[in-house]
Amino acid sequence: MQISDVPDLAHTRPHPMHWLATATAMAGVVALAGLLQPGPATASQDGSKPPKATAPDAAPLPAPDPAAVDYPLECGGADTVVARQASGDIDGDRNPETVAAVRCAAGSGTPPQGVYVLTRGADGKPRIVATLVDPKDKRSVGPDFAIRDRVILATLLGYSSPEVPSCCPDEEEHVTWQWQNAAFVRAEQP
Repeated sequence: MQISDVPDLAHTRPHPMHWLATATAMAGVVALAGLLQPGPATASQDGSKPPKATAPDAAPLPAPDPAAVDYPLECGGADTVVARQASGDIDGDRNPETVAAVRCAAGSGTPPQGVYVLTRGADGKPRIVATLVDPKDKRSVGPDFAIRDRVILATLLGYSSPEVPSCCPDEEEHVTWQWQNAAFVRAEQP
């Protein structure tokens, strides 16, 4: 009989106790991973800290005031006008955001509008966090403008050609935006 130079490996054979210990360790890792999830997303596009979610027993913060925001519109010295607005909780933090359709104050016609999402900054002041419709798209918002079940609903009016008078948009598009994966996702309404 020859004596082996390798140590005895009899202890490496799996026994039911080994499988039980492995299963218990894996269950502990999975449970710990379930507890260490990131917080919910909030409708914020810059690095500033969003306001904290409202505690279940506390009243939500008031919706941001669209009149207290400077909009990125070039109006040639004219004022801006908030044509339509809707408020509601879009991102699930129990604090309402405001969506505002804003245009330049024009004497006639249907000036293009920008659609902006407003939230409260860390200082409590309203600020723009997203542009849903750029005024360069030459669209305006129709009467169907609301927030329902965390979804923004809007009817966008536009022009099929430059020959169509600015008073009378001849195109209509029904769209929605929903906060998903840290961005507003646009979709067509049926």
